Amino acid sequence: MKKNRIGKSDIEISALTLGCMSLGTDKEKGKKIIDFALDIGINHLDTADLYDFGLNEEIIGEVIKGKRDKVILTTKVGNHFNKEKKNWFWDPSKAYIKSEVIESLRRLQTDYIDFYMLHGGTLEDPIEETIEAFEELKKEGIIRAFGISSIRPNVIREFAMKSSIDGVMTQYSMFDRRPEENTLDLLYKNNISVLARGPLAKGMLSNRAEQQIDNKGKDGYLDYTYKELKNIHKKLSASTDNLNEISLKYVLKHPAVASAVFGASSIEQVKENTLFDMKTNLSDEFYSHLKSLTKAIKYDQHR
Repeated sequence: MKKNRIGKSDIEISALTLGCMSLGTDKEKGKKIIDFALDIGINHLDTADLYDFGLNEEIIGEVIKGKRDKVILTTKVGNHFNKEKKNWFWDPSKAYIKSEVIESLRRLQTDYIDFYMLHGGTLEDPIEETIEAFEELKKEGIIRAFGISSIRPNVIREFAMKSSIDGVMTQYSMFDRRPEENTLDLLYKNNISVLARGPLAKGMLSNRAEQQIDNKGKDGYLDYTYKELKNIHKKLSASTDNLNEISLKYVLKHPAVASAVFGASSIEQVKENTLFDMKTNLSDEFYSHLKSLTKAIKYDQHR
């Protein structure tokens, strides 16, 4: 599978990333899903300390034992959680980041994290302090690179200007084209890679779209009404026989995007998102056609 570099780092990740949040709490099932993804060429696993209150990291830690050098590992920090009480609060402080990374290392059964991300963020955060924590971890060799997971253009701009981040994870799909307004170009200009999460828009841009639109889009989605979602699906279906492939390749078309991050709760879902030719890109003409079917919506907040 094609690999792309994350920002200015020496880390290369597969063009498709397995987002592990949907693995569930069955350790054996989770292990089989991850092993299958690794076997077919995905080298990048994305998790967070908050997912299932640490259990997600523990499952991944079990899987990567003995093959750590073959896996690029991303995890996130910033949600100060209590495993027993099942609650959490936002904490981007330097003290929490530097103490929590030790817990993530323990759960992941590794002595370093390839890509460490702040799991959110606002302009009210102590941004300089947060950056300092990540920079120190990088200097200490505990992490290889860092970035943020955010949909907020104003926060993304702050980190792009004030830190050495190599990547941003942000929501991006044919139904959520807000990053195209200026975020993607800004990051590309600054050699900061994008990890596009939600490229299938909750399954409404997958081969199961008709069912998912009825389940998850009945009250609309972003600027789209239920009727618009149904009409666009009809037109997309007339344009392709593999909507999963087209949706993933759509977000990968922009040069800022290093990887499309999809979630999976079964091996079958991994197959749906990988068993096609990743070496071919969307033509410029077809890419423009897809844009003509959807909306170039903009951010109302966090500008």
